Formats: sequence, structure tokens, C-alpha cells
Amino acid sequence: MIALIGAAIAPGIAIMSYFYLRDSFEPEPISMVIRSFIFGMLLVIPIMVLQYIMQNEWYWRDTIVAEVFQSAVVEEFFKWMVIFFTAYKHVEFDEPYDGIVYAVAVSLGFATLENLFYLIINGTNVAFWRALLPVSSHALFAVWMGYYLGKAKFTQSTQSQRFFLWISLMLPICLHAIYNAIFLAIQNWLLAIIPFMIFLWWQGMKKVQRAHEHGSKNLFSRPQ
Repeated sequence: MIALIGAAIAPGIAIMSYFYLRDSFEPEPISMVIRSFIFGMLLVIPIMVLQYIMQNEWYWRDTIVAEVFQSAVVEEFFKWMVIFFTAYKHVEFDEPYDGIVYAVAVSLGFATLENLFYLIINGTNVAFWRALLPVSSHALFAVWMGYYLGKAKFTQSTQSQRFFLWISLMLPICLHAIYNAIFLAIQNWLLAIIPFMIFLWWQGMKKVQRAHEHGSKNLFSRPQ
């Protein structure tokens, strides 16, 4: 049991540590990051209940659109809501990269508990693939979400703020939907998921770098 729990939580902790340690200007209070991680975990049960209810309605059964909606839209929307109301408006959200840190924390909290439930049911033989695909993909969707939340937070235009907030929700939903559709609609899904994951990591790291660049500009423009 200890090995199973370790296999379930290790990927989320490792990926979270990586993104947290990349915050080189003003690292976020660890208590805030842990709180965000726990909020993500708390989302799992209500989302699972909602998905179960939706799956039992006749008009949601056995369609790719239904499967994608239940996962991509529901999960990313609730994660976005938690980030927006618990971190986005918090005083500690004081540089663009913070959006990535908090979004990744919430998403990995969700992915870690979800991963634990999955491994309890299916065993640790799938732990490697779970770490490589579902857990890391949740973190990468969050990078896009957090990046645009950071842009929204520090833009001076109300119109631009609304635009970036909208993008911060819709882009992760679209990426999550594509991810799910690959497994549901493509027989040789491995041939499609590998380049897609490479794309997510490549673009995710570019967004991490850009968020740091925006953060350095904000830092050096503050009054000393």
C-alpha cells in the first residue's frame, strides 16, 4: 500500500517542485502553494460525482463529444474557478509567473488524488504511464491557464484583462479536449499523443520563460 501511495503522489510532487523552484524572483509562500494543492485535491470528489451523474443521463452516453465535455470542460472550469477565487485575487499573486505556480498546484492536487484512485483500482503496473501522460498533461494545461491568468492580472486595460481571463479558461479546455479525443478517436493513439505531449512541453516551457521575462520587467520597474 505504501508503494502504491508513493507511486501515486511522487509524480505530482516532483512536477510541482520543478515549477515552484523555477520561481526565481519572489518565490510564493509554501503555505499558499500547499493550500492550492489541497484545494485541487478537494475538487476530485465533487467533479467525480458530477461526471457520474452526467454519464447516467441518456443524452451524454457513448459519444466522443460527451466524453470530452465531461472531462475537459468540467475539470478545467472548476480548476479555473478555484484558482481565480483563491489565488488570483490574493495579495501574494504579485508577479506574472505566480499564475503558473498556483495553476499548476491546483491542477496537480487534482491529478494526484485522481491518480491515487486510479492506481488503487488498476494497480501500480500503470503508474509510469499515468505519470508520463495524465499527471504531466494536467500540469501542462495548467501552465497555459496560469500564464494567461498572469497576463490578465498585470495588464492595465480592462478589455485586455477580460480577454486574457477568457483565454486562460478556453485554451486549457481545448488542449484537454484534444488530449482526450486522441485516446477516444485514434486507434494508434501513441503515434498522436507523443508529438502532442512534446508540443505541450515545448510551448509550456516557452510560456514559463516569457512569464519570467514579464516578471523581471515588473520587478525592475517597481519603486525601490
